[in-house]
Amino acid sequence: MLNIILMGPPGAGKGTQAKRIIDAFDIPHISTGDMFREAIAKGTPLGLQAKAIIESGGLVSDEITVGLVRERLSQPDCANGYLLDGFPRTIPQAEALKALGPEIGRAVNLVLDVSVPDEELVARISGRRVCPSCGASFHVTNMKPKQEGICDRCGTELIQRKDDNEASLKVRLENYYASTAPLIDFYKAEGIYHAYDGMIGADNLFAEISATLKAAQ
Repeated sequence: MLNIILMGPPGAGKGTQAKRIIDAFDIPHISTGDMFREAIAKGTPLGLQAKAIIESGGLVSDEITVGLVRERLSQPDCANGYLLDGFPRTIPQAEALKALGPEIGRAVNLVLDVSVPDEELVARISGRRVCPSCGASFHVTNMKPKQEGICDRCGTELIQRKDDNEASLKVRLENYYASTAPLIDFYKAEGIYHAYDGMIGADNLFAEISATLKAAQ
């Protein structure tokens, strides 16, 4: 069974690898953003609590977030594995996930961490363009759309996210290294941590990740 956490700083290429992993190994991709939106849309008790907090401008507590993760991982489509993206972000969240995993028969057994130098992250993020309609992502030099400024999938005009600039990225990276990077030592101690060089190209990276996953099946 492949119960996976995907780690890496913003711009490391996690989205590309996540899509390939879920397609190749037939497991659901669970991002925290999608998880929150789904719970809110379904009107679950925890989803309604999260909605009220978000609408008031507050931060959703670890207790509610972990509860939502429990709800999502307990669903039937996770019975044969899952790919968690964006959670856990802190040691307390990791400890909570470690406790709930065995309770619901969904214990994490693989942590994949993609690393990329900061200067490369800046180049990737500042050149990223996204579709506000379907969510497709492009890059002004590395992954150009067929028609400049237009989404290949749905024809919508592409935009640059407000936080996809060097100043915002530096803040995001500082937050990432401060809160999430300590998870590396946590999962190394668990014996389930695997590190990858995000500079070797998407195809080579996926080949290395696939070898790890196939060995774990």
